[in-house]
Amino acid sequence: MVITTFKRYEKKIIMDDKQYEAFLKCLLKYMNYDSHFIGVKMYTIYNIYYDTDNDDIINYSLSKPYYKEKLRLRSYKPIKEGSSEEVFLELKKKINGIVSKRRVVLAIDEVENFLHKGIRPPKKDFISEQVLNEITYFLSKNKVKPSVVINYKRMAFFGKEDKDFRVTFDTAIKTRREDFYLGGIDYGTDILKPGQRLLEIKILGAIPLWLTRILSDHNLFPQGFSKYGSEFEYYCTHEKNILYCCFL
Repeated sequence: MVITTFKRYEKKIIMDDKQYEAFLKCLLKYMNYDSHFIGVKMYTIYNIYYDTDNDDIINYSLSKPYYKEKLRLRSYKPIKEGSSEEVFLELKKKINGIVSKRRVVLAIDEVENFLHKGIRPPKKDFISEQVLNEITYFLSKNKVKPSVVINYKRMAFFGKEDKDFRVTFDTAIKTRREDFYLGGIDYGTDILKPGQRLLEIKILGAIPLWLTRILSDHNLFPQGFSKYGSEFEYYCTHEKNILYCCFL
């Protein structure tokens, strides 16, 4: 069964290889590898983020508002051009620190017709219809186009006792502002330094005491981090007139 709605807190920590190796040994006492990827501990996630010509969505997000939202297309495998394979169209919202993700499963050609031609894909189930309603409203307020591709390798874990508790490690976070497809060619600018990993803690309630203790023992503390936000800061600094970016 495909889960189409999520609501949770997300805490993010950047760590180096030494911290990762020590942290992972402790983590495996309490968590299991993601069972959806049996035999493959690390997998690649492919994303296309959408924004306006003036980058209004990411600029607003970086102003740290009470409420913000982003639209992205996601796949857990490379999608060939012209194929009819299914992908996830997602509307990710953050309200006062709580992350809510709403997504609908669509064929890649349905996504193209929906986003670029305004042709709404037919769906019979209630949840998909609701998600499409929310995305349709988002599109009515924002004239978007593909803005950036962000691909990365992920290792995911679920709690042994609490299956809703999830921890992920992301590496090789590659970004580019060209070739907007969910393909297998993995290239672009890496927004992490060599040897770094992004730890994400995803939970509905409080962080378990055992994890708090492990983080403290390894001097690891949550920090603000956004893949799209970090990419945009790099883009403004290195490729675009820095005065154009209102958050700097």
